[in-house]
Amino acid sequence: MMSRMSYTRVLAAPRESFFLFGLRGVGKSTWARAMFPDATRLDLLDESVYQAYLRDPRVFAGELRQRQRRRGEWVVVDEVQRLPILLNEVHRAVEDLGVRFALLGSSARKLKAAGTNLLAGRAVRREMHPLLPEELGADFSLPDVLRYGSLPIIWQAPDRRDRLEAYTQLYLREEIQAEALVRNLPGFARFLPVAALFHGQVVNLAGLARDAGVARTTVAGYLEILQDTYLVRLLPAYEARLRVKERKHPKLYWTDPGVVRAMKRQFHAPSAEERGALLEGWVAGLLHAYQAYRGLYDDLSYWAPAQGGIEVDFLLRRGKSFIAIEVKSTASPGPSAFAGLRAIAELKGMKRRILVHSGERSYRTADGVEALPPAALIRQLADGKL
Repeated sequence: MMSRMSYTRVLAAPRESFFLFGLRGVGKSTWARAMFPDATRLDLLDESVYQAYLRDPRVFAGELRQRQRRRGEWVVVDEVQRLPILLNEVHRAVEDLGVRFALLGSSARKLKAAGTNLLAGRAVRREMHPLLPEELGADFSLPDVLRYGSLPIIWQAPDRRDRLEAYTQLYLREEIQAEALVRNLPGFARFLPVAALFHGQVVNLAGLARDAGVARTTVAGYLEILQDTYLVRLLPAYEARLRVKERKHPKLYWTDPGVVRAMKRQFHAPSAEERGALLEGWVAGLLHAYQAYRGLYDDLSYWAPAQGGIEVDFLLRRGKSFIAIEVKSTASPGPSAFAGLRAIAELKGMKRRILVHSGERSYRTADGVEALPPAALIRQLADGKL
């Protein structure tokens, strides 16, 4: 039984004003309360607050002037994407009053649509990710994470399955319908489980459109919504002038294993066939999180020749050096599991080649490939040694 405790997050609080984005239920508000216990808090999910500022944004500015006693005080604005027009007043408060803002949001879409410049560089941008193994500590369980994900709203629920079932409706109701992000809500709802089937695959707009029964241009827009609401990430293909031509299309990864399964209405323990994509997607999430939180590397991509069916799941670049990572769900990887890592060995600057497998033993092959179980990968990321 899990402890259902509150977890200390890896994300450090910036010293200057910032935007903090992340998918709904990832823990932004809880983190902000812990980081800024004395801050003024304005929650735009509070309908009375929202309506007051909607009618007259100057009310927001007036409240800021009344509440601020000294320069440098913090104001937390939750669900800032609901009223992009407030950023004009935020900008003035930063300039005139010296206020520092923590601007939390589960979508960047309306901010982009409003043409805002995100305070002209006066606020940095951060992203919050699902709970990491080092944040969960002794509560971490890879089978549980692959089955239910690690969003705090779900991980800490009394019944994770029930909460996962409700999450898709919460997303559609509060993120999509309430913000009027799509005109055809039934079409978008049909699209979600189809997109979930493409987890860990190269994006195929024609295939997505055909299976979802909507136009290709509509699917492209739906994918943008999933990215803007932080449910999915597109991993670009690495482009280098090796001896073969690389693919140009990105790969699609859902941010959380539990959410992608909920979209497909799969709540049972993952099957062997499902586990491969889930494990790969979970590793993708770890790499994105540590890139965002600690800047362990500069770029993240994947590599796959256009021919031959050989690929490497992840390619990390730090300066002119590279680390290649392949993920296999088997506990006993055979020779074919190493094919992509051997094919990419000629890439200039290649420092390490790693195969992540489901076994418990770390070892090195004769040609220098490191085979690591998930626990070893977790330790290296947490210690900054990857």
